[in-house]
Amino acid sequence: MGARGTLIYRVVGGLIAGLLLVAAPARADSPAELISSFRLKHGEVRVVRDATLDRIAMDQAKAMAAKDDLSHDALGPFNRRVAPAGAGRAAENIAYGYDNFEKTLGQWIDSSGHRKNLLLHNASRVGIASARNASGKRTYWAMVIAGDYEPKGKGKKKDKDKEPVVAVKREAAPASKPKSSSCHIKLLSLCI
Repeated sequence: MGARGTLIYRVVGGLIAGLLLVAAPARADSPAELISSFRLKHGEVRVVRDATLDRIAMDQAKAMAAKDDLSHDALGPFNRRVAPAGAGRAAENIAYGYDNFEKTLGQWIDSSGHRKNLLLHNASRVGIASARNASGKRTYWAMVIAGDYEPKGKGKKKDKDKEPVVAVKREAAPASKPKSSSCHIKLLSLCI
């Protein structure tokens, strides 16, 4: 093969290799990258995976799978479960039914409450996990997203009893009883 034949061989080989790269299925993005992409499109910052949040999410997913029950309280109140993360704000999304994260994320994006959690302002870290129930037929998902982390050694002394702000839909607390007043007669909300 002459110089011209070698050149044609290399050009054709390069074109075929290029076409194969274009036609090859794209590598699936990680859950954190998928969430970050969604957040960036809506004016929020990227999130990165966090080992503590991954553990919190995994514990929740396993608890729901063990009980075969979709519940934010399957392992106890969220504010207690997320406290070890040390975040100022945190939210949790849960789901079941899909075997892959992309479909689960789509379900959350289509739900206003879950979407709000995905777009939690100042969130910088995320934990994601899934677990199957005993029959192996149902996959439970848990995602914990958090932010407003106080830099170590700066700011106020951390109050150990302070609970993080939780951006999860919860039932409203019952209204407290009004303090006693000098009202002797109450008629149509008027105090006489």
